[in-house]
Amino acid sequence: MTSTADAAAPHPAAFPDDGPPAGAARAATRGKGQHKGQQTRAAILDAALSLASQMGLEGLSIGVLAELMQMSKSGVFAHFGSREELQISVIREYHTRFEEEVFFPAIREPRGLPRLKALFERWVRRVSVELDSGCIYISGAVEFDDRPGPVRDALVAMVQTWHGALSRAIRAAITLGHLREDTEPDQMLFELHGLILALHHDARFLRTPGTVDRARAGFERILTHYRC
Repeated sequence: MTSTADAAAPHPAAFPDDGPPAGAARAATRGKGQHKGQQTRAAILDAALSLASQMGLEGLSIGVLAELMQMSKSGVFAHFGSREELQISVIREYHTRFEEEVFFPAIREPRGLPRLKALFERWVRRVSVELDSGCIYISGAVEFDDRPGPVRDALVAMVQTWHGALSRAIRAAITLGHLREDTEPDQMLFELHGLILALHHDARFLRTPGTVDRARAGFERILTHYRC
């Protein structure tokens, strides 16, 4: 996984199917042996991620962060160089935390349907926790869907990386005989993503109660359709 320090590069490495949880290892070592400048940058990035979750990526600015961190604008600028680089750094940090909370715990489950179930369940939990703030993947898609450039490229790369992990889990479930041979992975992925978007919309925008349970029920219906 590309680190947030490499913010200008829009494409991260794909989620591995197995192997040691590199993201979790990073989390365990955060704060150890960091120089003061790295610690300051991490603190700014943490504040920027919190701000972006509430106000969107467009709500980020060097000036707002400087005021929030009680720093000079030049001090914040020295760590990121531009507003665009700050936005991309936030996207990458969000992706790193997403993989640590959703992906790496899920791949401890056996390949096939158990792993697919774990991926979806942890995705639902992540979205349900974010209802009071917001999902940067979803809000960012609204903000940058028709705005080409490096920020949009970074967002697209992150979402495609996550979709790739889900697609591989679906294909593994087919190969292992947990899902029907005629299951179309792209169609199933589309349906799963649709459940998450409906969950976020109805819970966050409409404030409809019971949406998490509805998302889980929808997932079970999809499995009933595709299961052998």
